[in-house]
Amino acid sequence: MNAATQAPAPAKPARPQASPFAGLFPFFAVLVIFYWLLFRPQQKQAKEREKMLADLKKGDRILTSGGLYGTIIGMKGNDLEVRFAENVKLSLARSAVSAVLPPAGSTPAEGAGKDASSAS
Repeated sequence: MNAATQAPAPAKPARPQASPFAGLFPFFAVLVIFYWLLFRPQQKQAKEREKMLADLKKGDRILTSGGLYGTIIGMKGNDLEVRFAENVKLSLARSAVSAVLPPAGSTPAEGAGKDASSAS
């Protein structure tokens, strides 16, 4: 066979090539979604906890991470002296506090009402 009798192979139509970044777009989209749904709320919660621990003061009612309720009667750096009962005082690390509670005689509704009335 000679080259003149052979028909040239039809050329394949050129298709546009996708950008190499187009395949990475879904990956970055998932990263952004994870950041907004998981990491950001966790960082916000950690900041709120740090603020709560920094704002502890003498007389605050607290709940410890062990489930004990007490009242702060003294502070020395990162240590708190807490009264749990009439003659029961313990020294705790500041990080052992899991929540600051409203004063013994008030209810959460009373506290909200006081804030609203003082703002007027």
